[in-house]
Amino acid sequence: MPKGYVIFTEAIDDPAAMAAYGRAAGLSLAESGAAVLAVDSGPQVLEGEWHGDQTVVLEFESVAAARAWYESAAYEKAKPLRQAAARTNAVIVSGIVPPAAAGN
Repeated sequence: MPKGYVIFTEAIDDPAAMAAYGRAAGLSLAESGAAVLAVDSGPQVLEGEWHGDQTVVLEFESVAAARAWYESAAYEKAKPLRQAAARTNAVIVSGIVPPAAAGN
């Protein structure tokens, strides 16, 4: 089963409020078993335009696990903090199963 990834691009308007969101979201992430793969305030844009000051990439065991975290009661408490502190784009994407692993 492919991994699931949540990617946020965040235009932060209130850094102190984002820090509070980070603490609240961190608790929900710990409960979910997710891994924080990247938090970058200066991604290198190769093509097009990129939104925001910060990009975050989270890894989950599956797309279903990523959606379950996003819709969880724990994250529902944190989400309004982020929405008040930043203008955010968020997506869930599916990873791939490498061809060698697909045949096993």
